[in-house]
Amino acid sequence: MIKDQEKRNPAVSQPKGVEAVDRAILILRSFDMHSGKLTLAQIAERTGFYKSTILRLVASLEREGFIVRTQDKSYSLGPELLRLGSLYQRSLKLEEYIRPALKRLLQATGESASFFIRSGEGRSCLFREDSSHTVRDHVVEGETLVLKQGAAGHVLVDYALQLGQDSATVAKGTLPRFSFGERVPDVAASAVPVFGLQHSSTVLIGALTLSGPKSRFTPELCEMMGPHLLREAKALSDILGARITWVD
Repeated sequence: MIKDQEKRNPAVSQPKGVEAVDRAILILRSFDMHSGKLTLAQIAERTGFYKSTILRLVASLEREGFIVRTQDKSYSLGPELLRLGSLYQRSLKLEEYIRPALKRLLQATGESASFFIRSGEGRSCLFREDSSHTVRDHVVEGETLVLKQGAAGHVLVDYALQLGQDSATVAKGTLPRFSFGERVPDVAASAVPVFGLQHSSTVLIGALTLSGPKSRFTPELCEMMGPHLLREAKALSDILGARITWVD
């Protein structure tokens, strides 16, 4: 076992795969939306690895385009990740179905519409259509947020239990899920699950979400959002092959 991992990062002291790959992935994951550029010292602090270990791994990542070195000798994520992300989106072919649904939700409600998927212990915004309002919540495509906060997070956790079943029953009366100020104090959101079919099983694909300032999420707007969200979620689930019975 690598000594610096055992001493400084016990959580990864027993990797199940290839150690070098596991450590390289941890380096890539040390970057986030608020830290697009990191120094060697910052990477060391976030990963718990010695600088000598990081330099060896970064050399390989840099050579393959996963990391780039900036003029001030910091590091940022490289273009190869963008290429792979684009391939991932195209391979799923989700965008051609979900993007129009988000645009319809935005047009109907005036609030920002997003599609979130679960990403490890977080949730990532895969697609987003921003409101034209000057005051709105700010989330960008590709951003990863806390999983267990916010309406979309609750949907992704609760409806993941549908995974692996041939079919599923969803009670419309419990939807959409709402959150008020959970992740950001002044932001509210509503969300519904979208299902699909994988290997002959109905699975949760993601969460359709409408979000904006709490001040605009009046009881009237919240009531109006529900039918729009449910209609789009049902249509998407049908297109994606899910065997869902939506009950009142």
